[in-house]
Amino acid sequence: MKLGFCAPCAVAMLFSLLTAAAAAEKTDDAPVQHRYVIANFKTESGVTIPEAVVVYGTYGTLNAAKDNAVLLPSHFMATNSGYDWLIGKGKALDPTKLFLVMTEMFGNGRSSSPSNTPEPLHGPRFPAIAIRDDVEASRRVLEEDLGIHHVRAVVGFSMGAQQALQWAVSHPQFADRIVATSGTAKTWPHGYVRLEGQIRALTADAAFKGGDYTDEPTDGIEATGAVWLGWLYSQQWWHDGLWQSEADAHDPPLNLQQYVDEQIKGFFAGCDANDLILQMRTWETHDVGTTPGFGGSTEKALRSIEAPVLYMPSATDLYFPVSDAQAEVKFMRHVTLLPIPSLWGHPAGAGAGPADLAFLNRKIGAFLR
Repeated sequence: MKLGFCAPCAVAMLFSLLTAAAAAEKTDDAPVQHRYVIANFKTESGVTIPEAVVVYGTYGTLNAAKDNAVLLPSHFMATNSGYDWLIGKGKALDPTKLFLVMTEMFGNGRSSSPSNTPEPLHGPRFPAIAIRDDVEASRRVLEEDLGIHHVRAVVGFSMGAQQALQWAVSHPQFADRIVATSGTAKTWPHGYVRLEGQIRALTADAAFKGGDYTDEPTDGIEATGAVWLGWLYSQQWWHDGLWQSEADAHDPPLNLQQYVDEQIKGFFAGCDANDLILQMRTWETHDVGTTPGFGGSTEKALRSIEAPVLYMPSATDLYFPVSDAQAEVKFMRHVTLLPIPSLWGHPAGAGAGPADLAFLNRKIGAFLR
């Protein structure tokens, strides 16, 4: 199997759900790209990566006091451009005032991943990665590469929200504030079932060969995309025909079957199967309660959080149901639970529709101020 990189197609397809109005407000500037190598990075699973690469992007300028930084940890298979919906003049995060650091998770095909790490850790031999490994790698970037020892906030969407809440547990005084959208502090059992379904769909492809494939198992990758799509939006989103505007934007317009086929084929096109599985395993095994010192108790870990938290589940999320967030906030001392009133399901937490975009920027901006 060749060493390679996951093309950003998966992320591009996820964010193609943004409406024209939302996309038009995207910042025109691209983040400055960085690459930091951590020697002998020991993962929580006990395996050491000799040279762990963390790719990250930055917006804005770090001030002399180094006290204007905000961390934005990436989400599933995303690159460091995954927060453009929140960045820009007049939005919640103004890069003329703040220094924004966007770290990419292990397994996305750019940071250290099964697809780009040489033997003996190539492909299926790449170590299991915990959310806490991604948090530790981000901490090393901030403190060692940038000299930042405190941030104004950690703001995360989806798996980025998992990281944001883990930051609050692992490093309770590192951030002034925590923002979590469409993500929880633990992957609860039904979320595990959904992720396991995606993994089983991918690995059922005979071309997968236990992860030692010579050609990408594209049928399996498309099958996992079909599972992904079935959970991505709310049932009401489909019932009310909110998919239609995107389908109608094609020439000629797409019918439902054509639209679904395009989505399934496009979600993870260009991505590596082992990379996808690695991040799905990271997602399905996460629990702040397994942080050392809490004895496996999610409740104790949540009670330990000191920073104020703005917790914004999507009201119709099937990945991270609002009921899971409601269960977690009972144990959090300084939390504002503010569900996003949207039919867009999981992507509402990334400004999927114009109303979502405005709601997130208004509420997050006010919380950070």
